[in-house]
Amino acid sequence: MQQFIDKANTLMEALPYIRRFSGKTIVIKYGGHAMADETLKESFALDIILLRSLGINVVVVHGGGPQINETLKRYGIVSEFVRGMRVTDEATMAVVEMVLTGQVNQEVVGYLNQHGGRAVGLSGKDGNLLLCEKMLQEIKNDDGTVELVDIGFVGNVVKVNQELIQTLEHGKFLPVIAPVGVGVNGESYNINADLVAGKVAGALKAEKLMLLTDVSGVKGKDGELISSISLATVSALIDDGTISGGMIPKVECCVDALKEGAKKAHIVDGRVKHAVLLEIFTDVGVGTEIA
Repeated sequence: MQQFIDKANTLMEALPYIRRFSGKTIVIKYGGHAMADETLKESFALDIILLRSLGINVVVVHGGGPQINETLKRYGIVSEFVRGMRVTDEATMAVVEMVLTGQVNQEVVGYLNQHGGRAVGLSGKDGNLLLCEKMLQEIKNDDGTVELVDIGFVGNVVKVNQELIQTLEHGKFLPVIAPVGVGVNGESYNINADLVAGKVAGALKAEKLMLLTDVSGVKGKDGELISSISLATVSALIDDGTISGGMIPKVECCVDALKEGAKKAHIVDGRVKHAVLLEIFTDVGVGTEIA
């Protein structure tokens, strides 16, 4: 009997969150190990379908770095990276677009629909969803000067056509967005998926932005997880080295989303089964919250 009582208590713990988020929008960046492990893929799909069943609008933005790397290797194209960003010439961009929109996006859409969803695949080129400009990467020289480097067809999102997403939401569809954008002349741009998720969350004034990663969240210098960070303290944590390396762009993406209108942002360990539900429907949550 106790196990059934425990289940009932879990449902009661989730009830206020169900009431709070029903009718609201949550943007989730789906990537890393959660996209590769079959058990985690199923866990993620079921989490998303449950959220939709409870009346919560979900927008999924997916990555695809490993799949791009594998395909480029087959084509004999060697990638260069500048500060973590892939240098994207025309040949590389063609592969990136093919993999993200033709392979990965359709796999994610298919998996969600297989588990009872109404997912619709989009790229940033559909309906001018993600209007981009070329991103120039800043490089600091040994003498302290800063140089702007052109890394090809790598984009920065300047406008999100939120009306397209909202139209799909009103029809009870689940948008799944590939991080490929479009320039003013119709050219394709490769965009960082975290950046896309942040821009979409800001444009939609989302209740939550959630970045699924392969780490447990932001950790302090003692190695312990920091469960909550205020917007005002982010700069100091970067300056003192608490937030460092690849975590910096993720946190900055969250900060930008909050400044543009999203309510809260979370960096969550996607390797944890049902991480999405644990973050949304439990008092403690998982990962690091930025608010």
